[in-house]
Amino acid sequence: MIEHSKTLDSTRLLSAALERHEKEGDPSTQVLDDKIGEQLDIVAFNQYIGWYGGKPEDAPKAKWDIRFNKPVLISEFGGDALQGLHGSRDERWSEEYQEYLYQQTLLMVEKIPNIRGLSPWILADFRSPKRVLPGIQDGWNRKGLISNRGIKKKAFFTLQAFYDKMATQYP
Repeated sequence: MIEHSKTLDSTRLLSAALERHEKEGDPSTQVLDDKIGEQLDIVAFNQYIGWYGGKPEDAPKAKWDIRFNKPVLISEFGGDALQGLHGSRDERWSEEYQEYLYQQTLLMVEKIPNIRGLSPWILADFRSPKRVLPGIQDGWNRKGLISNRGIKKKAFFTLQAFYDKMATQYP
């Protein structure tokens, strides 16, 4: 598929979300060595430390062993929050938890070798019939930075500040 794609448009950069795994004997080190990465122009991976495993404060402690000397993107990251639900930064589903998760993830991002970009999952909450947690999801994926009613969550402003900082550091 990669070879065929390049025959269709040799100028287009190709990427994919690669498999990553923990280094044997060192669970804090994430390894990217998926063979398809050799053929790609940009290597990418999805990252959900603090949501699907671990705690948000584990993210800045993560080390990265990326076996490719290529630009790196985080193709997905984030965690759910119900807009308007407030609590401590340790309370899952609260805006404060999502905000803290973003803060910790962005600390990690700054230490990843060859990082060239990231994409939060996702800009706005969207319908998802398999998300059924009553009173929280009710058929919605809540990982958006903006609610299904168009209201920006606290994590939106955390990411906005990060992008502003990057823009001044790398004009």
